[in-house]
Amino acid sequence: MKALQPLILSGQEVLPLVEGGKGISVSNGESSGAWAASGGVGTFSGVNADARDDDGNLIPVVYHGKTRRERHEELLAFSIQGGISQARIAHDSRGGTGRIHMNILWEMGGAEAVLKGVLEGAKGLIHGVTCGAGMPYRMAQICAQYGVYYYPIVSSARAFRALWKRAYHKFAELLGGVVYEDPWLAGGHNGLSNVEDPDKPQDPLPRVRDLRELLRECGMSETPVIMAGGVWRLDEWEDWIGNPELGPIAFQFGTRPLLTRESPISDEWKQKLLTLKEGDVFLNRFSPTGFYSSAVSNAFLRELKERSDRQVAYSMEPVGEHDTAFAVGARGRMVYLTAHDREHAERLVREGFTQVLRTPDSTLIFVTPQIANRIRKDQIECMGCLSACNFSNWAQNEAGSTGRKADPRSYCIQKTLQAISHGGDVENQLMFAGHNAFRFRTDPYYANGFIPTVRELVNRLLTGA
Repeated sequence: MKALQPLILSGQEVLPLVEGGKGISVSNGESSGAWAASGGVGTFSGVNADARDDDGNLIPVVYHGKTRRERHEELLAFSIQGGISQARIAHDSRGGTGRIHMNILWEMGGAEAVLKGVLEGAKGLIHGVTCGAGMPYRMAQICAQYGVYYYPIVSSARAFRALWKRAYHKFAELLGGVVYEDPWLAGGHNGLSNVEDPDKPQDPLPRVRDLRELLRECGMSETPVIMAGGVWRLDEWEDWIGNPELGPIAFQFGTRPLLTRESPISDEWKQKLLTLKEGDVFLNRFSPTGFYSSAVSNAFLRELKERSDRQVAYSMEPVGEHDTAFAVGARGRMVYLTAHDREHAERLVREGFTQVLRTPDSTLIFVTPQIANRIRKDQIECMGCLSACNFSNWAQNEAGSTGRKADPRSYCIQKTLQAISHGGDVENQLMFAGHNAFRFRTDPYYANGFIPTVRELVNRLLTGA
């Protein structure tokens, strides 16, 4: 394999190997510090990060607010405290080597406040910020205020063009790089547009080539592009290394760092990764963000799929074929279904799906009393973790609402990601992963359940394998 050449990232020469910044407590100060100490760029998650006390003990997150808005303010305070805590851990463990980045989601609740709060409280400890899940126009301005490099995550040249024209051209000197994240292969939330087919992946090479051409038009020909999503071993990307068409390229690894000794995920999660088969990770639209996301198929996702499958359209008045009355709720209010759907609905009720919930799209779903109680409880306990949430109808505006009905086909993302990152239930919680996760099972490097340290993994990657 061609030798990897160091790149300047966030003001320092480093290996062009970047740790992908995963969500809640899945990449933290320990994992990112170890990655930086190995010569690359470590990335801790700034999404509701864990705070630790001076003895290294986890500080429990307990909400006392009576309203969503009160809990939202508590969430922001916890998030800032946690981000500062993880930045300090990463800084202390990197040993003066490599770079430390923080990853945030622009669509998370209070993204701007959290970003400002962490950068203010961790001055000099964070060298760069990566941000995706939305169009983070103001990220550049905020990072510039603190002299920190910024790295937008995009899935097309078109998305970067919009960011550049609206805001980034004003802060070009701190644009440390652009992360191209493959929307078909990356884990977590994906940037598939409405015109792209989730079932027809596109070759990333021409898409990254288009991004490089745009960067040249913007006078940023030497700004690195960081390839993310679907990167497993570097010998499979040899034609990208030193390719003059692509210019300076770095590679981001999101999935493989999950299976390291420094990775904070549970042992159960790590063992689950070693058993996955091709196809066990798939794109779905259940996220309350409205984005596609990639996650491991388990009981959690199967229940969501089955919940949506038990769905019929209704109208409030008899209209066309929707002329058959059906009683809904404790008060037996009438809605109107087609005759066929009425038969289907009655069969579902007989099967035990006796709770009927309305969706924002004028459909009904049928669930068990246990699931209905869980949905209502989770909606009531919402703490505003997103800027706008389909599941609870919270929005970060004066009204505190999206103006639409809460959608029972989705889930509380904060609750399930906190649960899986702090526990071992890998069947009944959401487990994000990249589509290459099945390769843990077949890669000889992980034979007999071997789990490397971060440094061992980085050394392995440098061989191309």
